Amino acid sequence: MKNPMATGSKLHADLEGKSVECKLYREMIGSLLYLTASRPDIMFATCLCARFQANPKESHLYAVKRIFRYLKGTKNLGLWYPENSGFDLMAYTDSDYGGCKLDRKSTSGRCQFLGGKLVSWTSKKQNCVSTSTEEAEYVAAASCYSQVL
Repeated sequence: MKNPMATGSKLHADLEGKSVECKLYREMIGSLLYLTASRPDIMFATCLCARFQANPKESHLYAVKRIFRYLKGTKNLGLWYPENSGFDLMAYTDSDYGGCKLDRKSTSGRCQFLGGKLVSWTSKKQNCVSTSTEEAEYVAAASCYSQVL
């Protein structure tokens, strides 16, 4: 797989789908969450799949298996911390608007670099429902700014 999640597709509760074994699904999510410490490229997809641990369906299991197939093909990727880089602090953030079909909350992502080295990153659903794209971006930027401080 070239990316951990299919572009344009959004996971949802899938109430009509066939249920899968919760224990297996949770174990797979736990393994992926452990890997996010060194593979921030799977953070968003893993956290999205983790939302459905209470009642996982086949569509959710397929999404998790896609992440594992992505990892299998990208074994050489990971974090790299070069020597002798500066101490400039850079932060980036982005969000989607109403990305979760269940509660219409937006998802924010942010990362901070110190001297070109990734030192902090996160991807999570926002606490509030935004009424516009600009508001979702503002909430994401405020969260990133507080992390930088």
